Amino acid sequence: MTGSRSNCPTRDPPAMIRPANDRDRAAVEAIVHTAYSIYVERIGKAPGPMLDDYARLIDEGSVSVLEAPDGAIAALIVLLPRPDHLLLDNIAVRPDHQGRGLGRRLVAFAESEARRLGYGELRLYTHERMTENIALYTRLGFRETGRGTEAGYDRVFMTKPIGADSR
Repeated sequence: MTGSRSNCPTRDPPAMIRPANDRDRAAVEAIVHTAYSIYVERIGKAPGPMLDDYARLIDEGSVSVLEAPDGAIAALIVLLPRPDHLLLDNIAVRPDHQGRGLGRRLVAFAESEARRLGYGELRLYTHERMTENIALYTRLGFRETGRGTEAGYDRVFMTKPIGADSR
């Protein structure tokens, strides 16, 4: 019948994670700004990710973006290889896409990348006043390894072992 609707639910195509490119820089910077601006008052200054050089990080291949089914960038992750671990330097999700599991999906991506690159450990740090992040990372299997001041920020350092059978 013309104009009738099916009772079958339709599914959006899955979001895609891909390396960021130069055309993504403005969107990456806007997402970081909006995602982290809520913390400025709480910690008394701009969080570290708001000060990063995203043109350089994109050029180095450190930034990946999560594209929503409509092609818009909904989230990003910055991963930095270190001699003995992969550093999850930053995850930012566009506020209108938060609460949809994108952060969890990006952490899973980081774990997969760590395995692919041969690392046995994924590390991260967050500000001690970003309590929501600490709680999320703990739920995702990270454990706190210490606290300290670094680059003028009160940080919580966390780690997660990555093995062939880790999930």
